[in-house]
Amino acid sequence: MSETDVVILGAGAAGLMAAGECARRGRRVTVLDHAARPGEKIRISGGGRCNFTNRELSRQNAAERFLSENPRFALSALSRFTPADFLARIERAGIAWHEKTAGQLFCDGKATQVVEMLLAGLGPAELRLGTAVEAVRRTGEGFVVDTSDGPLRAGRVIVATGGKSIPKMGATGIGHRIAESFGLRVTETRPGLVPLTFAAQDLEKTAPLAGIAVAGRASAGRTGFDEAVLFTHRGLSGPAILQVSNYWREGEAIVVDLAPGRDIAAALAAMRAEAGRVALHNALARLLPEKLAAFAVAEAGLAGRLADHGNRALERLAAQVHRWQVRPVGSEGYRTAEVTLGGVATEALDAKTMEARNVPGLYFIGEAVDVTGWLGGYNFQWAWSSGWAAGQVA
Repeated sequence: MSETDVVILGAGAAGLMAAGECARRGRRVTVLDHAARPGEKIRISGGGRCNFTNRELSRQNAAERFLSENPRFALSALSRFTPADFLARIERAGIAWHEKTAGQLFCDGKATQVVEMLLAGLGPAELRLGTAVEAVRRTGEGFVVDTSDGPLRAGRVIVATGGKSIPKMGATGIGHRIAESFGLRVTETRPGLVPLTFAAQDLEKTAPLAGIAVAGRASAGRTGFDEAVLFTHRGLSGPAILQVSNYWREGEAIVVDLAPGRDIAAALAAMRAEAGRVALHNALARLLPEKLAAFAVAEAGLAGRLADHGNRALERLAAQVHRWQVRPVGSEGYRTAEVTLGGVATEALDAKTMEARNVPGLYFIGEAVDVTGWLGGYNFQWAWSSGWAAGQVA
């Protein structure tokens, strides 16, 4: 049976980060992953450019931008290895980057540059790809990891296997099963940052809108996001919908403002004087995409010319535009979800080291933990920060 100091399960963002930190400290490290290539989620993220962090993240706003049973759990790791710290590594590696909206940082070139940077940081660490992890067992002072290539003994095990999202890339949720095998609680898991789907009766109305995108605001309960909303053949997608999907639960409605920051009723009332003979849906089409305008007019139960409608009718139409309420029946599931909500309960872990409180030497990091960030680089930063934290001590 081969032996090493630290076995890391998963060669994704968190696992590679932790491996590099452990190797830097002189630890013998073996990284296991059943995939054929490391860092696959990094490679496909951000349209192939990798939204690797978000510079707006701070200790002051982290608790509201991460979902968890204990949103403050992530603060320790995030405040000790910050977006600025990871950006410094990006710059030292000579990777050109740019900032988009809301602090989102992307590579100018391919996302594979980030993978290459992390692999270069592994040093003498061993990376075993195409190796499936079957179980982890406690033996004496350490652990035995049962793999498709045989058992491997180690004094420390870091579980960085991610969650269940994007199963076509091999996601299995094995990290959660490992946690439960050691008596750690796993919170309810569900797809996060995922498009929402409609019932047949709603799709009949919205299917003709597929492909239309507008700057909008989507809200679930008291939480809302001002970003693009995209109509699809199955329901709604786009950044605002992905964001709000983390807060939406089955059976609830979402509210969408299709023209935030604009007063549709006032604009139409002002238009009446010089365009009163224009059909109402054509008048609204001067303010919204044509098909979306026709949809809103029909949903408001209106028809005819603009001049035929008083201010009260225009207010009703504006309400349909600004407060369109729809009740999704579900989401597109883990197939397209960017993350997994839920995971290993934070109460079971030390926030500073990511070590299981009742299982010395066993660590959980990244998406395997019940910590999920907003869209826009937050989840990658959690991967870097939690991997760094475990890597300082494992």
